[in-house]
Amino acid sequence: AGWLFWRVMACGRQSRGSKRQVILFILCVCVCQSGAETLRYSLAEEMERDSFVANIANDLGVSPSQLAARKARVVSEGSEQLFRLNQNTGILTAKESLDREEICPQSDTCTLFFKIFFENPLQLIRGEVEVRDVNDNSPEFPEKEMVLEILETAPPGSRFPLEGAQDKDVGSNGLQNYSLGSNSHFSLALGTGKDGVKYVELVLERQLDREEQRELNLLLTATDGGSPPRSGTAHVRVVVLDANDNIPVFGREVYEVRLAESSPPEQLVVRVVAVDPDEGSNGKVRYALTQTSERSRQLFELNPVTGEIRLAGNLDFEEAKNHKMVVRGTDGGGLSSHCKVQVEVLDVNDNAPEIALTSLTASIPEDAPPRTVVALFSVRDRDSGDNGRTECTIDGNLPFSLSPTFDNYYELRTNAALDRERTAEYNITITAMDWGTTRLSSQESIFVQISDVNDNPPEFTQEIYTMSVTENNSPMLQIGSVNAIDADAGKNARVRYALVRQESKEQHNVSVNSENGEVYILRPLDYEEVRAFEVMVRAADSGSPPLSAQAVLRVVVRDENDNAPVLLHPPPDSSATAGELVPRWAREGYLVAKVVAVDADEGQNAWLSYELAKATEPGLFRVGLHSGEVRTARAVAERDAPRQRLVVLVRDHGQPPRSSTATLGIALVDGFSDAHLRLIEEAPAAEPDGLLTLYLIVCLACVSALFLATAVATVVVRVRRARKREAETLPTFPKAATESNAGSLPRSYVYDVCFAAGTVNSEFRFLRPLFPCFPSGLPPGTGEQRSSVCSQEVANLGEEGD
Repeated sequence: AGWLFWRVMACGRQSRGSKRQVILFILCVCVCQSGAETLRYSLAEEMERDSFVANIANDLGVSPSQLAARKARVVSEGSEQLFRLNQNTGILTAKESLDREEICPQSDTCTLFFKIFFENPLQLIRGEVEVRDVNDNSPEFPEKEMVLEILETAPPGSRFPLEGAQDKDVGSNGLQNYSLGSNSHFSLALGTGKDGVKYVELVLERQLDREEQRELNLLLTATDGGSPPRSGTAHVRVVVLDANDNIPVFGREVYEVRLAESSPPEQLVVRVVAVDPDEGSNGKVRYALTQTSERSRQLFELNPVTGEIRLAGNLDFEEAKNHKMVVRGTDGGGLSSHCKVQVEVLDVNDNAPEIALTSLTASIPEDAPPRTVVALFSVRDRDSGDNGRTECTIDGNLPFSLSPTFDNYYELRTNAALDRERTAEYNITITAMDWGTTRLSSQESIFVQISDVNDNPPEFTQEIYTMSVTENNSPMLQIGSVNAIDADAGKNARVRYALVRQESKEQHNVSVNSENGEVYILRPLDYEEVRAFEVMVRAADSGSPPLSAQAVLRVVVRDENDNAPVLLHPPPDSSATAGELVPRWAREGYLVAKVVAVDADEGQNAWLSYELAKATEPGLFRVGLHSGEVRTARAVAERDAPRQRLVVLVRDHGQPPRSSTATLGIALVDGFSDAHLRLIEEAPAAEPDGLLTLYLIVCLACVSALFLATAVATVVVRVRRARKREAETLPTFPKAATESNAGSLPRSYVYDVCFAAGTVNSEFRFLRPLFPCFPSGLPPGTGEQRSSVCSQEVANLGEEGD
C-alpha cells in the first residue's frame, strides 16, 4: 500500500495537471483505505537497543526528506511504544531489547503490530514485526528432586508419570527430548498429548526387590533443540515399598469446568475424588498437581487431602482462555493414578474501551472547509465478541463528526462552518462504548482552538457622531471621540482611524487620532463663517487584507458673543454734524430718526436693545428699547438749543454683552429753508479737532520744504565740482548711482504734501528718489545713459507736480 501510494503521488507530481492530481489523490486515498498489503518484518529477540529493523524509506520508495516533510511517525499497538522511526534516514529501529517470552508468554508465534502515519495528506500504513525466538532459556523442572514410591510387586511394564520440564522457548528451541541416566530397572517413554505438550513416563523394565535395593537414584535430563542445545536435570528417587494391592481410582478421567473470568478468589472450581479400596494408610489418598504450568499453579490451589481445587488468583480471559492441570492421587502405599482438569475461562465484559490518540491538530482556522480532519484516534477493547465490539460518539451538539476508517480507527472531522467570534474553542468529549450486556465506556477529551481569520469589518458604535464646539476655540481642542469595535482577535481586531479625503469637498480643520479615535479641532472656528460641517471617518483593521467601515462625523459650531453690533444708520463714519432736522413745532412722540444696527451673532447674542447714553437735553428725546426709534419725549420748546447731539448705545444680550454707539446731530428749525441748511452744514469754529489739523498741515509743509531745499543744494554742489574737475581729468563714475560717494547724500528725495479738498485730515506722501543730474559735457557711454535717466526722472517729477 505504501509503495503504491508513493508511486501514484510521483505520477501526480509529474503530470502537472490539477485535474489529474485530484484524480490520482482520490485513487491514492481509496487504495490506502482499502487496507492493501502490510509491511512485514522480523527481528530476533534479545537484540540490543536501537537495533535495525527495516529501512522504511527504501521499502516505500520515498526519500527521507519526504518522510520529514510529511511528519512520518510510527505508533505501536498497545500502551508501550516499541519502535522508533528516524525521519532523517527512514530507518526503523527497536527502542529497547525485546524479550519474546515476556511479550508473548503464551503464544508460539510473537507478532508486534505497528502503524506508520503521514500528514499532508493524512495516510496510514500498517506493518508487523515478528519477534523470532532464540534459544535463551534452558528446560527447567518444577522440582529438582522427584520421589516415586513403587511397590515391589509392580509388574514390569508399569508406567509412572514424571513431572515434565518447562521451556519458555518455542519451536525447535523448545523442549525436545528426555533422557535417563544408566540403570537396570527403568527406561523412559516419551509421548505427546492432544494439546501438543510432551510428557514423560518412567517404565519399569525389571522387577523390583525391596530386600535387594530399597531406593534407586536416577538422573532425568530434558534437552531442547536449540543450537547449541540447552538442558535441565532433575533427580528421581525411587522408594521401593511393600505390596499394595489397589491403586486409587478417580471418578472421571477428565474434569471439565467452565469458569467466568470475574470469579472471585477462593471460589471452588472443582473437587476431584479418587477411591482406594485398601484399608489403613494404603486406602488414604493424597492429591497433588503434576504436569501443570507455573501460571496455572499460581491461579489454582489444590487441597491435598480433600481434592478441592479453588481459585487462588484473578482469571483473565484476554491472557489465557483455558487452563489444563493433571492431578495425581497417591495412596499410603505409594500407588497413584492421574486425572485431568480442564478449566475454560468465560469472557466477561470487564475491560472498558481504550482510546489512543494518534494525531491531533490543536488549532484550525475558522475558515477551514467542512470535512477538515482534526484528529485521528483508535479504539481498542480487549474483550471478545460483543464485549469487544465498540462504537464512538461525540457529546453535545458540536460542529464535528466521527468517521470510521479501518482497524478501529476514527477521524474527527468538521461538519459545518466554524465561527471563532461565536465559539473560540471547543472541548470535544469522545465516548467509546462496547456492546456488552453491562456496557462499559471510556472518554477522551480533545481541546481544539479556532484561530482567527479577518472576516469581520470594524463596526462603529454609531452611524452618525454629532459633536459640538464653541467658536473661537483653542487649537488642537479635543471635542470627543469615535469608537469602532472589531469582533476579530489579535491584529485583525486592531482598529486604526482616518478621515476620508473627498476631493469635491472642502477639507475642514478637524483631525482624528489614528489609535484611539479622539477628534480634535486643529484651528479656531468662526460661527459666522461655518455653522456645521460633516466629514467621513474610516475605521480599518490591521488584517490582511484589511476590512473597513465608515461613519459620519458631524461637527456643530456653537455661537459665542464675539461680534459687537454694527451700525447701518447712521453710518459709523458719518459726521455728527450731518444730522436730522426737527421742527420746533414737533410734539411728543415725533419720529426724529431710527438707529438701525445688526449683530453677526445668533440668538440671544444677536438680540439688540437701544438706549440713550448721552444727550444735550436729556429729557427732550427718548429711544425705543427694541426698535431704535428716536422720538421726542416732550414737545420742543423755545428755550431748547437749536443744535442737539445724541449718543445712542446699542447693546446685545450676550455674556458678556457687547455694544456700539451711534452719534446723531439734530437741528431744531422753524422751517426747512436753504439758510437753515447752510447753518447746519457749517462746522463749528471752536472745535478743537480743526486746530489740530491746521497745526499738522503747517508742520508737514515745513518739513517738506526743508528736504526740498537740501536736495536742490546738493545737486548744485555736485554739478559745480564736476565742471571744475572736467578740465583736469575725466572722472570715472560708478555704474550705479548708489555706489557714488560724492556729496553728503547719495540721493535726494522730493516730498509732496497733498490736501484733499473738503477734508479735515491731510495725507503725507513720499515720492521716488530723485537722482542728481550730471553735466552734459561728459563723454558718451555711461554718462549719456545717466543723463538720459536723470532727464527722464526730472520729466516724471514735473508731470507729477502738475
